[in-house]
Amino acid sequence: MEDKKDFEQMLDELEEIVQSLEKDDLKLDESISKFEKGMKIAKECNKEIEEAEKKITMLINENGELKEEKFQTEVQ
Repeated sequence: MEDKKDFEQMLDELEEIVQSLEKDDLKLDESISKFEKGMKIAKECNKEIEEAEKKITMLINENGELKEEKFQTEVQ
């Protein structure tokens, strides 16, 4: 069973996939396979980012005391 890759390793692998797809020297079935793999990796990266955002807290200095506040993303 393959060990879980960390975020940076997944990004590196995704970059390699994109570069190989951009070369335009793959057969159609190879391109589709690499695209599918890239989409799975991108989904995992997005999941990692969402989990990290949930863990982030901002420290705010209020009257000389530190106050923890959950990280809020802007929703448009």
